[in-house]
Amino acid sequence: LARTVAIQFPLARRVHMETINTTPRVNALRELFKKNTPPLSAFIVPACDAHQSEYIAEQDQRRTFISGFDGSAGTAIVAQAAAGLFTDGRYFLQAERQLDASWTLIKSGTAGALSETQWLIQNTPAGAVVGVDPLLTSIDKYRTLTAALEESGRKLVAVKQNLVDLVWESQGVRPAAPQGPIFSHPESFSGKSTASKIADVRAALQAKGAGALVLSALDEVAWLFNLRGSDVDYNPVFFGYALVTPTEAVLYTHEARLAADALAALAGTVVVRPYDSFVEDLRARASKLSTLSDTVWTGASCSQAVAEALHPLTPIEEHTPICTAKAVKNPIELEGMRQCHIRDAAALCSYFCHLEQAAKSGQTELALDEVTGADFLEAARRKQANFVSLSFPTISGVGPNGAIIHYRPTAGKCSRIRADQMYLCDSGAQYRDGTTDVTRTIHLGTPTAHEKRTFTLVLKGHIGLARAVFPTGTSGHQLDILARLPLFSAGLDFRHGTGHGVGSFLNVHEGPHGISKRAAASYPLAPGMIVTNEPGYYEDGNFGIRIENVMEVIHANTEFNFDNAGYLTFDAVTVVPMQRKLIDTTLLNHEEIAWLNDYHKKCLTSVGPVLLAQGAADVYAWLQASTEPIVVAH
Repeated sequence: LARTVAIQFPLARRVHMETINTTPRVNALRELFKKNTPPLSAFIVPACDAHQSEYIAEQDQRRTFISGFDGSAGTAIVAQAAAGLFTDGRYFLQAERQLDASWTLIKSGTAGALSETQWLIQNTPAGAVVGVDPLLTSIDKYRTLTAALEESGRKLVAVKQNLVDLVWESQGVRPAAPQGPIFSHPESFSGKSTASKIADVRAALQAKGAGALVLSALDEVAWLFNLRGSDVDYNPVFFGYALVTPTEAVLYTHEARLAADALAALAGTVVVRPYDSFVEDLRARASKLSTLSDTVWTGASCSQAVAEALHPLTPIEEHTPICTAKAVKNPIELEGMRQCHIRDAAALCSYFCHLEQAAKSGQTELALDEVTGADFLEAARRKQANFVSLSFPTISGVGPNGAIIHYRPTAGKCSRIRADQMYLCDSGAQYRDGTTDVTRTIHLGTPTAHEKRTFTLVLKGHIGLARAVFPTGTSGHQLDILARLPLFSAGLDFRHGTGHGVGSFLNVHEGPHGISKRAAASYPLAPGMIVTNEPGYYEDGNFGIRIENVMEVIHANTEFNFDNAGYLTFDAVTVVPMQRKLIDTTLLNHEEIAWLNDYHKKCLTSVGPVLLAQGAADVYAWLQASTEPIVVAH
């Protein structure tokens, strides 16, 4: 693209893994409780922004500021005499490292762990008033908290100004709002025009009987208008809202930041209004919108503040038509995903080849550490066509650090990559034609029998899910068990979901589908969806294993077609070999070996020509050796 200035992202930021003294911040927040009207007994600090985003801009990292914990999931609650941090199993070890003595870690999902409401009841007096920022609280969360607290004799209130912001601004410089350009994502990459997408929305509104669509989720706004930005690290989105009615389409964003190509693409189809006018605009329009219908389609990412502005209209909280349409990639998006994964695999092969060559020196410790290794991989990716940025901070973990599911190494304080320990590398990139996310676990020396056995059990789960054939209408919730059964047989498991959707040059985590033992992954899988397959095993203090591929949901050719349901299966989009030295082939059956050999053949035929075209003959030789068929004597 000629205008590369419009799509330059910064180099990956390193995230701290040490403890920060948050006591002065927590105490300052408690002082503000007294000044609020009415006075508060507690304040809830979620990890999200006003768009309920998982990944957020630096200016919105309130929970990180107040608690010191920077995992992507988790909620902080500060009461007068206690402070609790709630997070899931991906982040237990990280939170234990990062939280100081002001905080208690609540391990959500484990036996005996209190819910947020139970914790509030236990740590506030009867009649207590609990504060939230209505812009940062979804309508469902606000409704649930209100009911539970009222039942206990307590009250939830919406504060007018976020109290953490006041502390942040008084104790330090809060990061400025992003100012990067918002640029067009042309049909050559998106596969569908904005006008066509808006027409589809209007048809969906008519079928639903809703008067308007209100979009808060940043990736949905970006997808609808075929625009991208750089407001959130690793996610090519920008701050914006959308309103679509039968007669108009409005984008609420910072117009001065729209690049010329974006303005030209929107002209005649979309009206641009100021971002900060969105809530008041809705309040002013609510009466007129009510003449069209008594409902407005908002989706689950609608905040309480937006819902209040829409009163008396009733929000429809089910998945928006954008959420479901975005999940099913069109042919151009699918081909872009395939091609960018091939180029991405070339970078990964270069990195793993480099590590194996370095390990041949015979030294136990390599020159590269967890950070410089991740930097080497990023540099290899930057050489690939259409590269824009990483899609999340690289998880580069040696030995016990690999057991921290979302580990982030810190420059100068991280471990050297070693030939006598397992190494887990979970990484991905944003390309103009797609988004990647891949994890490989390797050993640069001689793995133990235990390491090989656990790796192979994870691999068996990965293959079991990858080979699944299932009827249309099946959800990832139903399939999740396939990835866990081999681990279950040994009394093992892992504390995270098995798969998530992936955007097309959008967020690396995308719904509404997924693969998980949680019922939230109950949305049916459909052809054209992209989903990851990433079982793992984590042995605290020793090592971590994860094997992750991105897969496409495709039609399956079956002998029969019971009930005319139509059957589906998966096709691997990621094309990076699994390390053969970690595989205990005696634990694999013939079907699993055949799948692995076929997969490795695909890696060689897909990535090999790219490596040769790039002049990487040494990496091509490494790929050839890494994809040699496994032959088992009968």
